[in-house]
Amino acid sequence: MTQALQTHPISDTAVALQETLVELIDLSLQTKQAHWNVAGPNFKPLHELLDEFTDGYRGWYDEVAERLAAIGVAPDGRTATVAANSPLAPLPAGQLDDRALVALVEERVAGVAGRVRGRMERLGEHDLVTQDLLIGIVHGLEKQVWMLRAQRS
Repeated sequence: MTQALQTHPISDTAVALQETLVELIDLSLQTKQAHWNVAGPNFKPLHELLDEFTDGYRGWYDEVAERLAAIGVAPDGRTATVAANSPLAPLPAGQLDDRALVALVEERVAGVAGRVRGRMERLGEHDLVTQDLLIGIVHGLEKQVWMLRAQRS
């Protein structure tokens, strides 16, 4: 544990960032898996949308990992760490019906958005820089939830 982690606000920040890192990595892997396996009349637009989402998660998790490093904490995005600590349910194997897939992805994105929002709110005045980073991520995730709900309408 680094010296920086021994103070309460930095420890809270590190935990919030590490949990967010794990979820965004898992979400990126799941949306890429969905991208490869979507089937149905809405294949093309969903295939493209899921690729956009994946790119967004990769950008966000890179920013989160770099913020961890900036506060003196080693980010841990190893596959074993993600597998052991992600709260996301795995996607079903094989081809995924486009309408069912939208609901599965929406559920996961909304769950991550809610948990990141909770972390963002808990940071409050302890770390405004990290809170700002999480605000941007929540903004993007909530926009994605809206886009997925529109797909199901």
